[in-house]
Amino acid sequence: MPGPGFAVVDLETTGLFTGGHDRVIEIAVVHTDENGTITGEWETLVNPQRHVGAEHVHGIRAADLIDAPTFADIADDLVDLLAGRVLVAHNARFDRGFLAAEFGRTPHPLPDDAPTLCTMQLARDLIPGAGRSLADCCAAFDIPLDNAHRALVDAHATAELLGGYIASTDREFWYARIDRALNVGWPPLSHLSRRERWVARGASAASVPFLQRIAERLPDVSGPAEHIEYLALLDRCLIDRHLSEHESRQLAAVANELGIGRDTATRLHVEYLDQLATVAWSDGVLSATEVADLAAVAALLQVPDALLTAALAPREPAETVSTTDAATTPGAFTLPPGAMVVLTGEMSRPRAELESALTAAGYRVAGAVSKKVSLLIAADPDSLSGKARKAREYGIPVVGESHLARLL
Repeated sequence: MPGPGFAVVDLETTGLFTGGHDRVIEIAVVHTDENGTITGEWETLVNPQRHVGAEHVHGIRAADLIDAPTFADIADDLVDLLAGRVLVAHNARFDRGFLAAEFGRTPHPLPDDAPTLCTMQLARDLIPGAGRSLADCCAAFDIPLDNAHRALVDAHATAELLGGYIASTDREFWYARIDRALNVGWPPLSHLSRRERWVARGASAASVPFLQRIAERLPDVSGPAEHIEYLALLDRCLIDRHLSEHESRQLAAVANELGIGRDTATRLHVEYLDQLATVAWSDGVLSATEVADLAAVAALLQVPDALLTAALAPREPAETVSTTDAATTPGAFTLPPGAMVVLTGEMSRPRAELESALTAAGYRVAGAVSKKVSLLIAADPDSLSGKARKAREYGIPVVGESHLARLL
């Protein structure tokens, strides 16, 4: 009787090089029996603890990975899913190389003798002339492949392709590999499977509007001092007119810590928008750029359209900001000449060019984050890089590359 069968794997990664800093950011495992029939499938995002790489290719944002486990967190789970099975992948050299590198950072090295099959290499003999891509191979068997570059989609299609290969060839070839897999010695598990920690794409809390994360308190236990502290943090988070997932979580956590309920937070957001409009009207003119800016803030703070319209209504230039403390005045954060800034991530412009522009504008560019740094400029404001983690630890604002235009 053949063993349990095959484990079809597909990965999404930050890049192409296993020997460098590239890491796995999504993994899917599909089980099939000895005949190629699918018997189970699992997927999770993986926090790489670094930049996510080519987001336009894999479609995974840093914000999606905040709640995801690290590879070390799921290593035991993967051993449980892979042990005793033949490892299968399309372009197996790539996937196995990354798995070996990731497992090599844990107490569970990937066994050298674990048998692997590559559906891309097998296509040369089984479907000659079909092409090497997964899409080409699947087309030869009329296997649908929608939403490619999502790990579970590609792994499922590869598993169906494997089933087509098995059905059209001598079973002894496949059974021999399964027998070999049963004799491979995998390291013992340190705990039972914990796949409930796995986070599939789209399951992250990042999709929940941050206002909904603020507790509904009855009664609200906050006062003016707490409101000023919350508004000051809100102003800092809105420096670049973007609320990253990290900033959203920080706002919700601070609101809950200060005893600010959801209704109070909603009122404070409206007040903040009104103060911002007052500042914009201070010269007697509301430009198209300022209107767009106010609309952007209203959307981020979930201020209803009717209240945005009211905030845009003309007001006297002499009107002052209605606030109990100057610290809550929108735009209070400033970056004075000589301030130290740090860059992180792959920007749309060459790093050297950006550093030269910042230096010419009177800022100092540092290579590492310290408490002397005033601002971190990131390709992705939710960056998972070491610099971004350190900046958040120090309370240094993290803004997107688009904010460079404001600085320069």
